Order: sequence, then C-alpha cells, then structure tokens
Amino acid sequence: MTESTPWPAATAIGSLPGTDAREAAKSTTGSFEDFPYLAELPARGPGADMTGRTIGLLAELYAHVEPSGWRVSDRPGRDTRRARSWMGEDLDALEEFTQGYEGFLKVQVTGPWTLSAALELRGGEAALSDPGATRDLTASLAEGLRAHLAEVRRRIPGARVVLQLDEPSLTAVLSGRVRSASGYRTYRAVDRQLVESGLREILAVHDGPALVHSCAPDVPFALLRRAGVDAVSFDFSLLTERDDEVLGEAVESGTRLFTGVVPGTDSPLSDPAGSVMGVRALWRRLGLSPAILSQAVVVTPSCGLAGASPAYARAAMAHCARAARSLADHPE
Repeated sequence: MTESTPWPAATAIGSLPGTDAREAAKSTTGSFEDFPYLAELPARGPGADMTGRTIGLLAELYAHVEPSGWRVSDRPGRDTRRARSWMGEDLDALEEFTQGYEGFLKVQVTGPWTLSAALELRGGEAALSDPGATRDLTASLAEGLRAHLAEVRRRIPGARVVLQLDEPSLTAVLSGRVRSASGYRTYRAVDRQLVESGLREILAVHDGPALVHSCAPDVPFALLRRAGVDAVSFDFSLLTERDDEVLGEAVESGTRLFTGVVPGTDSPLSDPAGSVMGVRALWRRLGLSPAILSQAVVVTPSCGLAGASPAYARAAMAHCARAARSLADHPE
C-alpha cells in the first residue's frame, strides 16, 4: 500500500455478541460504511471462537475440542466441520450486505504465535513446545489463509482486503510466560528473529495492507514494524511512556496506529472528543504534526466486543466513528 492511500477513520476489532451471522454483517457494514469487517461470533461455541475459527482454515492440519482446548487430530472431525460451516455462514452474510461494495474490508485470523500457544499436540503440550510443530503449523496457516483470502475476494470483488493477525499471546511468547499443560512451568521464550520470521511468512501470502492486533500490555511495536506490518492495533489504555520512542518511530516510518480507545465491554461512553483526548496528548508528547494525526490513526474499541451487550456493541461502534470524525475535525 502506498503512503498516499488514505485509510478509513474507524473500524472494530473482530468479535461481536450474539449468534446471528446476518445481524452481525448488517451491524458491521452499517456502522463502518467504508471499513466493514468479517465479524466473529464466539457465543455460538467452539469453532466460532478465535482459535477454532482459524483452525478451520488450516491446510491439511486438523484439530478437535478437548476439555483443555483444541488438540491436533489425524483427520477432520465434527469440530473442524462445524468451524468451516460457521465461516461459510459468515461469508454468505457478509457477501449479502456488501453487494457492489468497493473499498476497505477487514478479515481477522489468529496469528501463528498465539495459535502455537493455544493448539495442543497429541500429548497435551502446546505446539509452541516443539519448533518443528510450530513450523508446520505456520506453513499450514499460510496455505489455508491464502485460500481464505482468495474466497473473500471472489465473493466481494470490489473489496480492498485488509488482513488482521490477532496475536494476544505474542508478548507472552517472547517473554517465556506461556504456561505448559501442567501449569507448573512455562515454555522457553522464542527468539525474536524466529517470531519475526514466522509473522513475515504469514504476511507474505497477502498482497494488500496488513496489521497485527494485540490487546495485551507491552506490544512489541518495533518487532512488528520490522516484520512488515502496515499497522498495529492495541489497547490505548495500556500504553506507557516507555512506548513513546517506538511509537514515534513507527508513525514516522508510515505505520498506522489502530488506537483502541473505546471500552470493549459495557461502560459509560464519554463524548466522542473525550474518547480521543489521549491520542491528541500522545501526538503532542511525540512532537508529531497534528496535520498527519487523522491519516495515521484509526479509531477502534480496545478489544473485541463479544463480552458486551448487543446494544452496547452497536453504540460502541457508532461512538468509534464519531470519535474519528472529531479527531479529523479537531486534531489539536
């Protein structure tokens, strides 16, 4: 994507409350007319959750649900088929509500490192415990994602597809804080160059804009920028002044910031200008030009909205759009 291409001003992260795919597609396309997304509905159960949904996309790698979570299988079973069926329903609904649409459209999948931390091998340990298994999982994800993106483009040919990798466990993977199956120990920290390489392998299958989302503390902004992302999505409330330098470098290099400033669960909403007050303060602190603020920032909820009430989820998405307009109209 070129530096001059304007990004839409607001969108949401991915998940919504409820179980109705048509209602979700109607909400995302209505709330964000220039940046809708393929919604996730984890309330439907295993296979609609972030991990299961992505497992359903994997190429020649299957899993089923155990009491402890998703575990590798020899063949596709009921859980994999259910995940694929729900994805098909979601795509059908989105296609229905995007007839003739031309513009940005976001799709989300679990990134390779969070997936490696969540998916269990046959013995019960996470794939993260085995470098060979992690490599195989990353390759399977890359191949499955390539087919998924092609399907999205076939159904919505006017879309400029934006790929979002959900990596909430990335910081824990880098710092050696992912717990083993027993819970009594943690897996060894993964080398940062290896993490960067795995992300780059997944990003390489997509020829459009891409971002990584994490609503955990200590997002590795510099690593993500080196991996080649166009944007980073994060919970704005978790930033500290330690992040200032890498944030400034990211913006100056052209990386967009998806700033999660609207709470993801039912909360009182301030006026739209108040929601982005912290973003303006950050800009002043970084010494960046107000003129580039609305070009560099996309306003979002802090994380997914699956834990919110349906009414609040709709209000939060509308609030993001209004807050983004406030930021564009009054950057200083």
